Amino acid sequence: MTNDDARAPAPLDPETASDLLDRAREARRHSYSPYSGFPVGAALLAEDGRIFTGTNVENASYGLTTCAERTAVVKAVSEGARAFRAVAVVGPDDRAPCPPCGSCRQILHEVGAALLVVTPGEDGEPRVTPLRELLPGAFGGERLGRPPGGAA
Repeated sequence: MTNDDARAPAPLDPETASDLLDRAREARRHSYSPYSGFPVGAALLAEDGRIFTGTNVENASYGLTTCAERTAVVKAVSEGARAFRAVAVVGPDDRAPCPPCGSCRQILHEVGAALLVVTPGEDGEPRVTPLRELLPGAFGGERLGRPPGGAA
């Protein structure tokens, strides 16, 4: 996995950002959110062009709930993807930004510190924010003396 802090995020064209939001909206339809009633969808764009989607899956034991972003990351990694460009996240309101929670920001940093986060803007247009702006001073494997991905 790559979490290269020195690398600046590559720009994301508006068409790709819109497509990612659409894919996240499709994923949101599969949300299992009977407790919060807050469905979330995510779409993670790998460097090789593949898109991995995820949705939130709640549990009566709230701490065991899995967020949409983490679902997408686990799917991507389990299918061999290791480098990522962007992630789109949508909540129940298509005109309200729904940025990743703190835990998801940390998980996303693990797989790509240079990720771009796409959320819907209040004007309906995609809003693109570098992950490092959402998680300044992020903790990563380099602080443990380990390269990204936990390799020795």
